[in-house]
Amino acid sequence: MKSETSRNFRSWPILAVLFAASIPTLIMYAYLFIDTVTNTEPGSLIPSEFTLQHWRFLWETEEGATSIWVSTKNTLIFATVMTAIILSVSMTAGYALSRLNMPFRAFFLAGVMTLHAFPTVTLVIALFIVLQMVGLYNTLIGVIFIKSALMLPFGIWVMKGFYDTVPWEIEMAGVQDGASRFMVWRRLVLPQIQPGIVALGVFSFLEGWKEYILPQIFAPNADVQVLSVHLASLIADDQKFDFNLFKSIGLFYVIPVIILYLIFQNKLMNIYGGGTKG
Repeated sequence: MKSETSRNFRSWPILAVLFAASIPTLIMYAYLFIDTVTNTEPGSLIPSEFTLQHWRFLWETEEGATSIWVSTKNTLIFATVMTAIILSVSMTAGYALSRLNMPFRAFFLAGVMTLHAFPTVTLVIALFIVLQMVGLYNTLIGVIFIKSALMLPFGIWVMKGFYDTVPWEIEMAGVQDGASRFMVWRRLVLPQIQPGIVALGVFSFLEGWKEYILPQIFAPNADVQVLSVHLASLIADDQKFDFNLFKSIGLFYVIPVIILYLIFQNKLMNIYGGGTKG
C-alpha cells in the first residue's frame, strides 16, 4: 500500500504539467459551448443574453439547405457500413496472412502496403471514371466502397500484427479438442485480439465520420450529403456567413466523437492488453 501511494504521489507532477498544458484547449471548448448558447454585443467578450437561436438547425431547415438530420443519417450510415466492411475483411484477411502459408504471401503483403501509400487525391480521376461506369456516382454506397477499399490495407496490417501476438498453442489446443479451424478462430483467437478489433473499429468509424473530400467529389447530391459537406456549405457564401450557426453545427458534429471515446476509452488505453494467454 505504501509503495502504491508513493508511486501515485510521484505521478502528480506529470499530471499537473499535463493539466496545465490542457488548460488552453479546455478554455477553447468551454468558450465554444458558451458562445453557441449566448449572444455577445459587438466589441465585448462577455455574453449579454442566453439564447437557443444558434441551435435552430435542430428543428428548422434553412431555405435551400439540407436538413441536419438527413446529413446526420447519411454520415452515420456511411461511417457504420464502412466500419463493418473494414472489420469483416481485415479480421479474416489478417488471420490468413498471419497463420496460413499462402503462395506469394510476401508479395501480397508488399502490395497491400503499396496500395496504402497512394494518396487519395491521386486516385480521384480514376475513381470518378470507375464510379461513372458502374453507375455508383452520386450514391452513398459508391463512396462507402471507395473509402473502405482505401482503408483496408491499414486494417489488414493492423489485424495481422495482433494475430501475430497470439500464441500458436491456443489454436493447437482447440484443434486437438476436435474444434474446426473456424471455431478455433471465432472462439479462441478473436477474444485474444479484442482490443485490436475495438481500436480498428473506432479508428475506421472516425475516418468515415470526418471524411470530406470523397463525399464532396463523388456524392455531391443533397440527398446523400454528409455532415462534413453540410458544415462546409455554411461558409461557401461569404455574404451570408452565420458564424454562430457554424460553431453550433460544428459542436453538434463533434459530440458523437466524444461519446464514442468515452465509451471505448478503456479498450483504447489497453490496446496492447489482449486476452489471456494459456
